[in-house]
Amino acid sequence: MSDPCSFSSFSSCLTKHLNLLLHVDFDRHVIRGKVQLTVEALEDRFSVLTLDTRDLNITSVSVNQQPARFALGCKHSFKGTPLDITLPFDLSRGQQVIVEVAYETSPSAPALQWLSPEQTAGKRQPYLFSQCQAHHCRSMVPCQDTPSIKHTYYAQVSVPKDLVAVMSAVRDGQEVDPQDCGRIVYRFRQPVAMPSYLIAIVVGALESREIGPRSRVWSEKEFVDKAASEFSQTETMLKTAEDLAGPYVWGQYDVLVLPPSFPYGGMENPCLTFATPTLLAGDKSLSGVIAHEISHSWTGNLVTNRTWEHFWLNEGHTVYLERMIGRSMEGEQFRQFKAMGGWKDLQDSVNTFGADNPLTNLVPSLQEVNPDDAFSSVPYEKGFALLYHLEELLGGPEVFMGFVKSYIQRFAYSSVTTDDWKSYLFTYFKDKVDILNKVDWNAWMFTPGMPPVKPQYDTALADACIALTQRWIQAQDQDLNGFSESDVKTLSSHQLIEFLSLLLQEAPLPLTHVKKMQEVYNLNASTNSEIRYRWLRLCVRSKWEQAVPLALKMATEQGRMKFTRPLFREVFNFEKYREEAVRVFVAHRAAMHPVTSGLVSKDLKVDASSR
Repeated sequence: MSDPCSFSSFSSCLTKHLNLLLHVDFDRHVIRGKVQLTVEALEDRFSVLTLDTRDLNITSVSVNQQPARFALGCKHSFKGTPLDITLPFDLSRGQQVIVEVAYETSPSAPALQWLSPEQTAGKRQPYLFSQCQAHHCRSMVPCQDTPSIKHTYYAQVSVPKDLVAVMSAVRDGQEVDPQDCGRIVYRFRQPVAMPSYLIAIVVGALESREIGPRSRVWSEKEFVDKAASEFSQTETMLKTAEDLAGPYVWGQYDVLVLPPSFPYGGMENPCLTFATPTLLAGDKSLSGVIAHEISHSWTGNLVTNRTWEHFWLNEGHTVYLERMIGRSMEGEQFRQFKAMGGWKDLQDSVNTFGADNPLTNLVPSLQEVNPDDAFSSVPYEKGFALLYHLEELLGGPEVFMGFVKSYIQRFAYSSVTTDDWKSYLFTYFKDKVDILNKVDWNAWMFTPGMPPVKPQYDTALADACIALTQRWIQAQDQDLNGFSESDVKTLSSHQLIEFLSLLLQEAPLPLTHVKKMQEVYNLNASTNSEIRYRWLRLCVRSKWEQAVPLALKMATEQGRMKFTRPLFREVFNFEKYREEAVRVFVAHRAAMHPVTSGLVSKDLKVDASSR
């Protein structure tokens, strides 16, 4: 079994442990490092170790403290460059060695974003954060950069003394840097084996607040109190998840709120979930992302997809667990409502990619495909839809959650493929194999487009949204005075999001309608990012020119790809403002995260080479 996204020789050897010694250089935008990899041979006469790297400057390699020959291969467009290390002696199967690589990262390493003080909330200190998923760890650390291999790690990180470092690990003390009294060395240890994509680092002017017995929230001081109140339900969510999925094995569960350019809603780095500040709505309504990241502590971090082709095993199960947490806390109708919203997100992704695009397969082939290009809501929502469909066939949520918990216990601390999952499903439900055999597995797994079965979700919480949507679609200009503020007074923010999502699935509303909607609902005033981004897309689609600068402002003042990419695309599709979309992107590109700017440049057909 090979990983199409990695050069590393993981059929012949395994990394068991990493020891990282990192020196963070804000002046040059590089990390100078040494990594010691404990590597175990899986075959006799093992003599050449291949690691993944990308844009690293390798200065020396030793094996058990003996100098070793090394060579860098040809550079691949997104996989980077293989590093071949010739061991000074052959290994027998089961033997371990310590391979030490001294290196420096590139200022343009895709795993790292270096922010100037102006790009932070505090405006006084620089900031660094990493985002290694899917295949970017190799630009920060030479390693076997594949989710099929799990290892523990220790780290020592030297940073300027006014800054704080945190990692996806347990904090293990700090001391003045013996080499430089103007710096501090922070120590970390991660005793639970995990894949390389979960190694994470943040350095900045960070503060923290306790939000539970095993949880703190970290951010710049400008966000820290707001974040502490927004994520106050963290311990309740953790306990609920443990009741569903088994004990939480990672010790600490902290949340770090990043600066606005962070490209994702959240990232499930162990012990330290990363979260976008766009979740800080003020009413806890967007904390479902935290339930999602908590769920990854079991599905993703404990049981991991073996390659990115099986990403749905991480995300589909995590969405399923997230919605089961929602069910425990808010009730079954809430879960049904969220599942309906997810189906619409899936429809959006399928429409964007095209219904015959193989990247809309639940299990796509990623031969020569950059995993960043394949990223969408498909593995999340097609995955969830399959699990929900199976739940309905096999006896309901309690019965199916029993399977999910058993699957987690069976494959904990390992990496799995879709075949492993499916054969365990058939074993667990051995008395219901006739039902499982009726499922059209090929249509679900290997066929592009929407799933073969649309679940019948309970529409109780959505009915009010559907009714209001229909009123707006059917209204003639003379009917517009029938709308008033009271239409939305009783809707939760979840329902308002659903109302706007439904309108986005229809033909654009007449301009008179969106102007009236602003007049009566005042959606321009909303600070909820999920409401605001849908509202601005709706306005641009209806060719409301006043919304264009607001849409471009939202697309650039935060960098969450879920918002930034569709907002740019929407303005780009408004012929009159196409050049304006490109101009604003080019003006802001340097301040954007490298993954975001790369994908937006593809969306807007702008040359991506100059960063």
